[in-house]
Amino acid sequence: MAATLTHDVLEQARRGESAALTLIYQSLAGQVTGYLTAKGVEDPDGAAQEVFLTVFSRLAEVTGGVDGLRRFTFSVAHARMVDATRARARAPHVVEYDAGADPRLEQSPQDALLDQLESSHLNRVLDSIAADQRDCILLRVVAGMSVDETAEILGKSAGAVKQLQRRGLLAMRKSLEEAGEHA
Repeated sequence: MAATLTHDVLEQARRGESAALTLIYQSLAGQVTGYLTAKGVEDPDGAAQEVFLTVFSRLAEVTGGVDGLRRFTFSVAHARMVDATRARARAPHVVEYDAGADPRLEQSPQDALLDQLESSHLNRVLDSIAADQRDCILLRVVAGMSVDETAEILGKSAGAVKQLQRRGLLAMRKSLEEAGEHA
């Protein structure tokens, strides 16, 4: 594909003609991206974009015609690869967080409630509280809605939702404690 590049195309690109810039990009981008991929650059497409931004901004400095453009383009690509390699070497090794392996964590009340949601005892406890409190708790805790979203759904103020949630959780706690005493 590089054979389609000519000295005239290079001169048109130096004048900023978009068709010539597009032709240069289309002729060399695949090879540049392949080079960067083979060299292990994490984001070869992004690095190739940076290469062409540099090449296009410095076209006036390119000597040697089309072969010089090709050499210059790959020298910029090589420099970007070296930069990426150095940056990766300096960066800390990132390991994905595994909450299950973290001994510092305790289960949140919300998670505990969700874990017990399927139990018939919890369903009985939910049924024992007022309907508006139950709706509020289910929207806030189970569905994960914000106070404002819950207020809009229930047609109440944000303050009313907070009070419903607090009273509902207290009623549920009392009911669970009583059930624990009877067990």
